[in-house]
Amino acid sequence: MNNSTDHLAVLPKCHEPVDIIREDEGFVLVAKPPGLLSVPGRNRANYDCVLARLQLEYLNASMVHRLDFDTSGIMVVARHKRAHAAIARQFEQRETRKTYTAVVAGRLDQDSGEIALPIAPDKQQRPRYKVCELTGKPSLTRYKLLNYDAVANVSRLELYPVTGRSHQLRVHLSAIGHPILGCQFYAPEAIRDAAPRLLLHATELQFISPDDASNVCGRVECPF
Repeated sequence: MNNSTDHLAVLPKCHEPVDIIREDEGFVLVAKPPGLLSVPGRNRANYDCVLARLQLEYLNASMVHRLDFDTSGIMVVARHKRAHAAIARQFEQRETRKTYTAVVAGRLDQDSGEIALPIAPDKQQRPRYKVCELTGKPSLTRYKLLNYDAVANVSRLELYPVTGRSHQLRVHLSAIGHPILGCQFYAPEAIRDAAPRLLLHATELQFISPDDASNVCGRVECPF
């Protein structure tokens, strides 16, 4: 979920655009492509990101939340400080509703359920994270099975993260034995190589507008 990857290596250039889905006084909704940082990387060569591109048009744009480098989908970006504070507060108080689509290995035992496993940084394998009962922060992901492909032995899921820990969805699904296809960090080689990209997409985001207190529902259809 949050883009926690340090990315000290020089990343390949992302040629896909950041599409504007909706423009309001206080915010813009955008579609982030895979292979693009949300904010500038620690290596100065990795300046290209969602925020840098948007600031060319929206000078005061600021990032309220992040998506991982490999994840695509809907994001909200604030256009001024008041809007940033109002939307950020909703994320902090878990008042937003986030829906992701993922394709994972295998068939889950239940068609719906939740994964409640604490997540902590893996200091021995940065920038990875891990499940850790001693040092991890409480983390909760709810899921629903959309369909199962018996031939490929993969499941398409809708995911509803209640908390927003770094790499939460990838860590949780890997921990229960169903890693996301294309995952470079938490999938065995065969599952990692089964897709040309991480099959994780932020499909929908709901929050209250900082402009007029209306309900906002941004959606970007899953491309895989």
